[in-house]
Amino acid sequence: MSKWFTWVWALLFVALISAAPAYANTTLRVIASFSVMEELVKRVAGDTVSVNVIVPRGEDVHRWELTPPNVLALEETHIVFYNGLGLEPWIRHVEAMSDDRLTLVEVAKKADYTPLTISTGQYKGEPDPHMWMDPEGAAAYIDVIAETLAEHLPEQADAFYTRADEARKALNNLNQAVKERLEGIPQTNRTLLTSEAGFGYFARAYAFDAQGVWGVNHETQGSAQAMAKISEQLAEKRPPALFFESTTPSIHMDALSREASLPLAGPLYVDSLSAEDGPAANYADMLRHNAEVMHTALGGATAE
Repeated sequence: MSKWFTWVWALLFVALISAAPAYANTTLRVIASFSVMEELVKRVAGDTVSVNVIVPRGEDVHRWELTPPNVLALEETHIVFYNGLGLEPWIRHVEAMSDDRLTLVEVAKKADYTPLTISTGQYKGEPDPHMWMDPEGAAAYIDVIAETLAEHLPEQADAFYTRADEARKALNNLNQAVKERLEGIPQTNRTLLTSEAGFGYFARAYAFDAQGVWGVNHETQGSAQAMAKISEQLAEKRPPALFFESTTPSIHMDALSREASLPLAGPLYVDSLSAEDGPAANYADMLRHNAEVMHTALGGATAE
């Protein structure tokens, strides 16, 4: 930890003695913690707000460690939108660096949306942070983002709220499209067994039974005890397929797949969007891609 603080404070010193004052430019500067949050913020912010991200696409938001560019960007930032509820353990370092000029917004905690609890693992019983996996949860995030931006730029409040309304309508349409794609899956096949228990909200929204080998990715992954427990369950109840996620090594699910002689499907996207030329380049594509993978793997009706 001491080494971490050494280079952090060195970078801050360089930033402070630079020729241009950190806030000389009046453009509102915003940072989102990870790619899904970044897209939701951009939907509301428009072109007059500078929006950057801490955790790049394809990286695990749970296990990220702040980089020197992250630290320098934070020095010139007005607002940090982060999910919270334990999703980003590294946010404590941002809090340690923050001062009165930096507003930290824990979006999930502020959202008007009923939380679930983590179903398994070390953090069992604590609030599940993955609210955005239900479009209604994402819509609740949109409200928090719009209100925060309006407080900081009241002269643009109407524009923020207008874009938020448009985003909510788009999310409602997305929700209906995903429901329609998934409704052909038989009820007996509606089991989502994944590495991380990140599909609780998705399961609640679309009538699935979701379970993870472990709770969240910043605890021990694929422990012998967790793997043995799932193996026993698979011996009794065999879903049509197992699933792996884009930011999690597939080795654990692959081992379970081979042991139980069940197909392995994926990747599903949860904690990160894909590259911009990938199948989950934005939030809507992410949910549509996940629904399509599930539809195929769990025996949905054949498209006409």
